Amino acid sequence: MCGRVRLSSDVSEIKLVFSIPPHRPTSNFPPSWNVAPTDQLPVVRHDRKAGERSLDLLRWGLVPYWAKDLNVGFANINAKAEGIETRPAFRDAFQRRRCLVPVDSFYEWKKTGTGKQPYAIALADGSRWLACGRTGARLRANGCEASLSSPPGRTNYALNFTTACRWSSSPKHGAFGSERSPPMHPLKALLTPFPSDEMTSWPVSARVGNVKNNDPSLIEPTAA
Repeated sequence: MCGRVRLSSDVSEIKLVFSIPPHRPTSNFPPSWNVAPTDQLPVVRHDRKAGERSLDLLRWGLVPYWAKDLNVGFANINAKAEGIETRPAFRDAFQRRRCLVPVDSFYEWKKTGTGKQPYAIALADGSRWLACGRTGARLRANGCEASLSSPPGRTNYALNFTTACRWSSSPKHGAFGSERSPPMHPLKALLTPFPSDEMTSWPVSARVGNVKNNDPSLIEPTAA
């Protein structure tokens, strides 16, 4: 599971893609090629009372309502699909507080004979964003390079536009802020591996491993 993402495109375009009303404020998010856990990211949420979506800056990392320390959020930067509807840290967020975290690409590290090689992973067709389903902690994007994930065989997930909209705001599926859904949550079916042939990956500089490095050169291809 990843620990770095990139969002360097125009955030205002997210509002257009997800039909967020113009009167909703646009998050003040500068381009970033190296977003790390505990950093803020623009997140698409559904405002049940207003019946519309919003774009808000949220901190990467889920802090359950019962937690006494914000550091718990660092431990909950990713969520496994298996058992997400029952695990104490994620079940309430999964049932009632889902949202989306659009990113341009994310990074994974592959073990090599001399250490670890980072790779950038993005949509192969050049589409702007990976719509990563989120329950406060990131559900992350696809299985393009399963061999890059840690532990081996762990598949990441992404949502296409149609399923992303269902994830974030469909009332009949336990939308954000709605009543609790039944134990066998219908949206669990959305958490399936994204087609690997629709993703692409390339080796990038090891500089991405240091959060102090944040510039366009981080996504330039390098020799693996």
